[in-house]
Amino acid sequence: MFLKGELFFIVGIFIDDETINDNIRMNKILLKTTIIFTALFSLNVVASPLDWQKVKRPIPSDDGKAKPIGSYTNGCIIGAQALPPKGEGYQVIRMNRNRYYGHPNMIQYLKRLGQRAKAAGLPTMLVGDIAMPGGGRFLTGHASHQMGLDADIWLRMGEMSDADALNSDGKGLLVVDRKAQRVDERVWNSNHATLIKLAAQDPNVTRIFVNPAIKVKLCQTAGNDRGWLHKVRPWYGHDSHFHVRLTCPADAPYCENQAPVPAGDGCGDELYSWFEPPKPGASVSKPKVTPPEPFLCQQILNSPNRSEWLE
Repeated sequence: MFLKGELFFIVGIFIDDETINDNIRMNKILLKTTIIFTALFSLNVVASPLDWQKVKRPIPSDDGKAKPIGSYTNGCIIGAQALPPKGEGYQVIRMNRNRYYGHPNMIQYLKRLGQRAKAAGLPTMLVGDIAMPGGGRFLTGHASHQMGLDADIWLRMGEMSDADALNSDGKGLLVVDRKAQRVDERVWNSNHATLIKLAAQDPNVTRIFVNPAIKVKLCQTAGNDRGWLHKVRPWYGHDSHFHVRLTCPADAPYCENQAPVPAGDGCGDELYSWFEPPKPGASVSKPKVTPPEPFLCQQILNSPNRSEWLE
């Protein structure tokens, strides 16, 4: 497996040898061309999500430090940690999906949040998907969650049995009336708002994604303490859980942050625009093209010692 610097060093050797005869020179020029095209191809290959699904254990870091690589929607992680199945104030669910790995910052954040939720008198917090052991793209369910810096927290609250925590499909709590496009007052309660507020108040949090109807409810009931609301962003779905995103760690040079959230509490016209019907003549969105994965993520999948973390 070539590193970028190694590739061009090797190519340079082929070009600079002026003592070889013409036939050998031609053969080496052809070899050089093959190497270049191979490298260019590898830099633009799109790995299958199945490749990341096969990673069953965290990828060890050479210096012991976790390394999130790429972006939230196109990346991977070296040195991820598993969130213990149970801790103070929280429980991991959907265990059968093997998506409870994250950057150490996320693991510590979820432990802190569980403790704060318990101290506030809330029922047990249920933690859903974080990331797969090596991050990367999912076969189903997520476009992000690829660097171990995203996590889903369910709006159903209270401890589950071990069997239900292992396979939690169909056991969520829908808190939005999808027809009315507002929260369902029969199931929504102050515990939901309190947990989202506690989640947003941590300084490492950059965004929390909720259904637009939930954002409306939070805007209506936040009172004068509104400094946390700007982090809560409306997004499609997210009507039975909310999605926490942490900022890139300061010592993670390969991690790409999102742009800062806009100023203000986000409770104005931009929020209510989510409920407007499409304007006549609105252009049909083009199919998204999956970009190549970061070079370092490609190296992980092609590493000669990949058997250490593959199934």
